[in-house]
Amino acid sequence: DGQKAEELYQRVRKSGLFDRKLQMYKTSVPMEHISMENGRIRAFTPGWLERESIFLHMEYKYLLSMLKAGLYERFYEDLPTALVAFRDPKQYGRSILENSSFLASSENPDETLHGRGYVARLSGSTTEAISIWIGMFIGDRIFTYEDGQLMLHLEPKLPGWMFDEAGNVSFTLLSHCKVTYHNPVRKATYGENAARVRKIEIVDTGMYVNAGYLSGPLAEGVRNGEIKELIAYLED
Repeated sequence: DGQKAEELYQRVRKSGLFDRKLQMYKTSVPMEHISMENGRIRAFTPGWLERESIFLHMEYKYLLSMLKAGLYERFYEDLPTALVAFRDPKQYGRSILENSSFLASSENPDETLHGRGYVARLSGSTTEAISIWIGMFIGDRIFTYEDGQLMLHLEPKLPGWMFDEAGNVSFTLLSHCKVTYHNPVRKATYGENAARVRKIEIVDTGMYVNAGYLSGPLAEGVRNGEIKELIAYLED
């Protein structure tokens, strides 16, 4: 439940798993006290590879778990430092549009490496990032099948600061349909009194649907690539 999730979150933040300098999450706590018989996880330099570094796949998996647990405020507090796209590219050492296998944590004795990304092997971080993106912009369910017809649900979990000055934020659904959320008061779309989708405009036809979802032929049109643009209007 929410209370247990919050308690676990606080325990992790207060533990050695949290890198206070980088404000990111590591794979392990300090390991000086364990024997070299434990293998590579102990043999590596601290803050490198499996030993106390920031493996993006695992950190992103943790962020996704926060989102799924409904810890939206905590998730968005962590996002500006935990997600590579928000980090300083000079420190990261590569384009912030690409993930790494791991980042050297502040446990590494070489301070010039702290926060720098390295590609040592393939990473599952991109898969987790896509799942996070879906949870943020669309919600826990996209398409469902109810009462014999397809349903498309638009249930974003976005903070107010992600909307521009006009109250808009856009994304591309299924690589072909532009979706714009219009939220003029720039209110968060989660929590109590959240802004929610109340009306959807199918820009291709000028049709309006007074609901937070599309059903039947309209949902099928989006899925099949026939509908190219939607505007979803959010209100309290």
